[in-house]
Amino acid sequence: MNLKFVEAFYWACSLRSITRAAEKLHVTQSSLSNRINTLEDELGVKLLDRRSKQFRLTSAGQRFLTMSVKLLGMHREIKLAMGGVDDTPTVLRLGAVESVAHSWLSSWLRHVRQGNMNLELQLTIETSPVLMESVKKGALDIIFAAGAVPEKEFRTFALPPMQMCFVGDDSFSDTHAYELSDIAGSDLLTFQRGSQPHQELLQLFRQHGVEPPRIHTISSISALVQLAEDGFGIATLPESVISRAKGRSRLTRLRSAATLAPLPLSATYREDPASGHLDALFESLFVFLNLPNGSAETVQSDGP
Repeated sequence: MNLKFVEAFYWACSLRSITRAAEKLHVTQSSLSNRINTLEDELGVKLLDRRSKQFRLTSAGQRFLTMSVKLLGMHREIKLAMGGVDDTPTVLRLGAVESVAHSWLSSWLRHVRQGNMNLELQLTIETSPVLMESVKKGALDIIFAAGAVPEKEFRTFALPPMQMCFVGDDSFSDTHAYELSDIAGSDLLTFQRGSQPHQELLQLFRQHGVEPPRIHTISSISALVQLAEDGFGIATLPESVISRAKGRSRLTRLRSAATLAPLPLSATYREDPASGHLDALFESLFVFLNLPNGSAETVQSDGP
């Protein structure tokens, strides 16, 4: 039995789509369909119910799906036990929110490369809702986002949250303690409407009984930084982003007793019984972030 055909069937089932499975495995749709057809001929049963317009398994297909997971997992264990080496680079389709991209992402990727992982990176920077939809469709392998995918075939680990702060241009003092009413004297810039930082900012003003100023919602951290530097308003940004830009930016962190809620982050990936590289990547991530282990956590909010 050709395991490439088993893998084709597994991913078609996991992604509920021949097209998405073909994209995942970097083959044409017709090639993937042929692999499943050949597998059906070999087994002597129909695995897919082609009478339905929706993706649907036959009863035999449901039974074989369970077996396919075991087959692919066993093949992976045999390769590891026998010391098999595959020199073909593993394509890693990684998605991240801008907060991660502008802080520790590049340092972690250098850490991964030093571990001699043979990876070919395809990086997507997007908002959390877009990333979560992409990983559900199988277009991304791993995402770092302010949210989680609840489906059982995904593993989600909580990452250290990012502390948020108020920042302005160099006309502001870095020693003066600003009241929230002082900050309300300027326009405010924050993440996209409905995101966790946007909602928390509105809640902060409600809690302190201060009328919020005009709030501009921006989906790009680069644009937020540029607008704040040019004096368009006071921005809410992760402290790690400001620290990384220190010496290259004209931004000033504003001291204030009114603290912003941290931005929660999580890492999510779909389990792959045929490959252990995602597990190895997460072990590398935990070491890099100095985490003893990951804990599953569902996060409802989102941000850049």
